[in-house]
Amino acid sequence: MKLNKNLVFLGMMGSGKTSIGSMISKKLELEFFDIDHEIEKKTKTTIKNIFDKKGEKFFRKIEEKITLKNLKKKNCVISLGGGAFLNNKIQNEVLTNHSSIWLKWDNKILLNRIKKSKKRPIAYNSSSDQLLNLINERSKIYSRALFKIKCDNLTKSEVVKKIIKEI
Repeated sequence: MKLNKNLVFLGMMGSGKTSIGSMISKKLELEFFDIDHEIEKKTKTTIKNIFDKKGEKFFRKIEEKITLKNLKKKNCVISLGGGAFLNNKIQNEVLTNHSSIWLKWDNKILLNRIKKSKKRPIAYNSSSDQLLNLINERSKIYSRALFKIKCDNLTKSEVVKKIIKEI
């Protein structure tokens, strides 16, 4: 399938951006890029390690550079990291030149998915209340996405069908 604009997935960590984005790309026969994976490939280390050794500010600079570079690609599906869409440059690029898709979940479902993850540095060091505040704050920004897909009570396949129908 040929797209006029890339499909860009955004949402909280644990929302399924990578798995749903990957499934959509296979279904539409498009190339798929997961920004977190691209960062780890480029830096030859894990995101957790970057946070631990160099801090979030350093990570966000790398994330911006790699995300903006990947957004220049054509006819593909891209999954952003959970915090990437908070960056004004990334947000403006996505909203202006791409089709953005927010994978929206009930806060309690997201909280259960992310609170025990050792892989997610921000989640691992936060209390449930802090994570709920983060979810609420980020949701205000994610809501600017072109497509808002409510994922509660749906299987991955049902989410994929819903997205394809929407786009």
